[in-house]
Amino acid sequence: MFQGSRQQGYAEDFGQGGGATGALVLAKANRFRPIGRIADSEWAARVGDRFATTDIVVDLGVRIGSRAWWRGLATCIGLCTAAALFTPGFKPLPVQYGRPLAGAEWEEARSLSIAPLGLGADSGRRLAPTEAVEPLADTPERPRVEMSATIGQGDGFARVLERAGVSKDEARQVSNLVSGAVPLGDLRSGTRMVLVLGRRARKSDPRPLETLGFRAKFDLKLAIERAEGGLRLKRIPIAVDDTPLRIQGRVGSSLFAAARSAGMPSDAIQAFIRAVAVKMPMRQIGSDARFDAIIEHRRAETGETQTGQLLYAGVTQGGRKTQMLRWSAGGRDKWYDAAGTGETRGAMSRPVQGYMTSSFGMRRHPILGFSRMHQGMDFGAPMGAPIVAATDGVVAFAGRHGGHGNYVRLNHSGGIATGYAHMSRIIARQGERVRQGQLIGYVGSTGMSTGPHLHYEVYRGGKPVNPATMSFTVTDQLGGADLARFKAKLSNLLAVRITAAEPRIEKKADKQADAATAKKSDKSATRKS
Repeated sequence: MFQGSRQQGYAEDFGQGGGATGALVLAKANRFRPIGRIADSEWAARVGDRFATTDIVVDLGVRIGSRAWWRGLATCIGLCTAAALFTPGFKPLPVQYGRPLAGAEWEEARSLSIAPLGLGADSGRRLAPTEAVEPLADTPERPRVEMSATIGQGDGFARVLERAGVSKDEARQVSNLVSGAVPLGDLRSGTRMVLVLGRRARKSDPRPLETLGFRAKFDLKLAIERAEGGLRLKRIPIAVDDTPLRIQGRVGSSLFAAARSAGMPSDAIQAFIRAVAVKMPMRQIGSDARFDAIIEHRRAETGETQTGQLLYAGVTQGGRKTQMLRWSAGGRDKWYDAAGTGETRGAMSRPVQGYMTSSFGMRRHPILGFSRMHQGMDFGAPMGAPIVAATDGVVAFAGRHGGHGNYVRLNHSGGIATGYAHMSRIIARQGERVRQGQLIGYVGSTGMSTGPHLHYEVYRGGKPVNPATMSFTVTDQLGGADLARFKAKLSNLLAVRITAAEPRIEKKADKQADAATAKKSDKSATRKS
């Protein structure tokens, strides 16, 4: 009866819910159909209905926290736990290793193996000897051994020879011969030496050095040869052409790019820009301007080349021509224009390490007791502190100077002068040329002074000015014999011919300029459209 009613109910559901719903209901009824006496009870019917309507597989991504979600989570954990419990273990399997090789077997296997050279590889070596091999009482030796050695960074010349197989005595003798021609410290790392070692009387003795040759300098080779039972040094000069390298081209879109494509080293380009900027700001150099650079250049007869510092920098734009020449004046290399005028911008450095105790202007004198003009600045510093020159100059006075005590006065370019008073000791001498930062004396309290300090003065055209506001431009003008030598050097450099690569350089620079012009034209056309 139960079965009939259940099937009838499902049939009614089947008829009401449509084909798909009815099929699902019939499948559930057939699956949970009670058997035996259990099927005749209402309890079994309720349990069957419960299981029929329960969704065991729950989507854990929706309705998080509901009873169905917790039931699904418990089911998932249970299934994962069951899978973990039934997972087999991974214990290592016992393996029977063979006995290690020894003796000739090991030698033969090692010669056939592949290993890093740093770990003593024997790959490619002959096979291990067998019982049929008889050892030789003596082995023949080559009469001469040719090899090469390279001086490493921080390496010693004699140590390199000893590593190549030269005895200590001969290595020391060769070092003495070479040092007479070139200081050993001037030998550059990476210098390659070619050695030939001769026959030796016994195998326990080092081989005697027969010949040694290497390039000691750019223009000099040295050779050591054995002659008449001793070693002799032979100098082999290398002809070198010292004609400077001249490079010209069009600036185009970028001076640096145009000069670099022309073959100018990057260091020379930077020096070129700094030199030209003294007289012409970079923003004023247009794309149609032309640059002209002359660089130190050496070419050896063996083909090697060596590039030095920039000698000349020139820019031509329209009718304006800027020419700058490197010239040594006062122990320093400076840039001067074609008229012999140089310019150095900067500010004076503080002459002593201390703190300012009194500024420039009217003040009450601590000793005289009345107000008067204080024509400098006072810096408090300990007794004996060093005093240095504020900038380059010539010592115009050094000695006792009234209330200033021990006093030094320096004359600088452009009508500038500086004074240093109350020194305990003067180092500078009158007429001496001093450089910025050079020691000229020590802090003291001589003259009208209440304690150790430095009274520092600055004069322009003979009139005192406030040192705190002193910012100046020093202009150097060559004259007399210096100007004549300067113009002669400039004429000689301008007579240097342009390199053969100059047309190719122009072509590259023109391409860059044309590309930049085309790009600008495209942008303007796009804006118009």
